[in-house]
Amino acid sequence: MVYIEKFGHGGDLLTARQLFGKDSTQLLDFSANINPLGPPPTLIELIKEQLESIVHYPDPAQRVLKQKLAEKHSVLPEQILIGNGAAECIALAILGLQPETVGVIYPCFSEYEQLARAYGANIQACYGREENDFKPNRSEILQLIAKTDLVFVGHPNNPTGVTYSKAELVEMAEQAVKTNTYLLIDEAFIDFLPIETQITLLEDLQRWKQVILVRSMTKFYAIPGLRLGYMVAHPNLILNLQVKQVTWSVNQMALMAGEAVLNEKEYEEATISLIHEQRSDVKRAIEEKLGWQVFPGQANFLLVRITADITAADLQWRMGHKGILIRSCAMYPGLTAQDFRIAIRTKKENQCLIQALIEVCKEGNPL
Repeated sequence: MVYIEKFGHGGDLLTARQLFGKDSTQLLDFSANINPLGPPPTLIELIKEQLESIVHYPDPAQRVLKQKLAEKHSVLPEQILIGNGAAECIALAILGLQPETVGVIYPCFSEYEQLARAYGANIQACYGREENDFKPNRSEILQLIAKTDLVFVGHPNNPTGVTYSKAELVEMAEQAVKTNTYLLIDEAFIDFLPIETQITLLEDLQRWKQVILVRSMTKFYAIPGLRLGYMVAHPNLILNLQVKQVTWSVNQMALMAGEAVLNEKEYEEATISLIHEQRSDVKRAIEEKLGWQVFPGQANFLLVRITADITAADLQWRMGHKGILIRSCAMYPGLTAQDFRIAIRTKKENQCLIQALIEVCKEGNPL
């Protein structure tokens, strides 16, 4: 069976086109967790208007965007590092801190392990327990922090959608300080949560000098092709990581987009409302119409376990031929061959997904 995740991620439309013989207009992509509303319309117009600005170098200090993010989060500009996507921020953390041992909690975003190994670090792992919503026991997390130099925690975690309480995050931060370990909390999907449930240590970072928060702007604002993310930490820590960053790693269009989308309050509210409503509807439809297990979690995606006689790889293949892409999770340590992930899209698109899933189940044995 050929996976569309040949490069380890969802959203690979070129591979999907080659496998299923369809062009991009014939594909509904539920394999990448991107805002289904698309980029804010005002941003598209702005990019068209400012296209000639590509003849100029971007600001190497990214001053305007840093200032706007600092105001948004009530932190100092010196606490922010802008990156070419959240992936560069993660890479800079490993490159700058040079940990000998990196801790990961499986199942999780594959880049944690891949980048750590690429930069010469060893991996110390623990596994989330299914009966605990894929979170490890409290003692296991604290032991992982004590035994490593840098620990990655997804919050919400990808692909499970699991989040941690404020008390849990504080306990991790305290353990990190106590054991002289760096704690990187990946908040790439936190913006999709209702405001009142966006639990974070953001306001306490002056207190937690070992904690790094990483956020993505490309997922929530639907601009993954531009690559834009940032990290927030103590100024001294940011300074140490910044010296490892390549000058002009963030391009002019990405910086301009980041500055513009921070003004999109109505768009942000509409996105959160859509995801909250449709997430519940899709979860209920899968459980009631298919009888499959949908794991609890948050963010703009769902982790599903098939209870029928079909694997996630088989399902992905058959759905792809119907023009719908899903993310097989069979390759995630800690998950099974029956697990897949779907992004939450618009009501009409989600209805197409459910109908296609029902059709696959009725069609009999996998291809």
